[in-house]
Amino acid sequence: MHAVTPRDRAAVRDALRSTSPDLLAYLERRVSVREDAADLLGEVLLQAWRRHTSLPAEPTRQRMWLFTIAAHVLANHRRSIRRRTSLAERLRAEVATTPPASDPAERHAVRDAVLRLHDAQRELVMLIHWDGFTIVEAAELLGLNASTARSRYAAARETLKRALEEPLRQAAEA
Repeated sequence: MHAVTPRDRAAVRDALRSTSPDLLAYLERRVSVREDAADLLGEVLLQAWRRHTSLPAEPTRQRMWLFTIAAHVLANHRRSIRRRTSLAERLRAEVATTPPASDPAERHAVRDAVLRLHDAQRELVMLIHWDGFTIVEAAELLGLNASTARSRYAAARETLKRALEEPLRQAAEA
């Protein structure tokens, strides 16, 4: 890899200084959320520094080089927005067609009981039951050995059982 010399650094810095206002305006005109333009400009600057060895010598070519990077950054941004929008639409459709797992009172009682657990137990239960991880996978995510996770999970289940017995009995009687 080519080491960045003071001359390289100065050339990239000068090209960025002279072109950044125009790049920002270019990006602002092309995004729906104006604040995104500043983030995209930051990405352009980062990529320009990473590719400093490709910086053309002639100022007009430098400007074109930077605008090409900006166009690619903008295209990636747009693809990302499309993917997020598509995912959100799929999730909304799935939620709309999926019946609730239980009645609202029961869901709230369970959620409240889980939220009252100690932090370590709560995160373990949430990873297993809400996020679909196995005990071993949850242990790995939490940096625990599997036996610690198993004993912590058993204690959490016992705490939840005791916490839910009364509210569930009351809901059944109502």
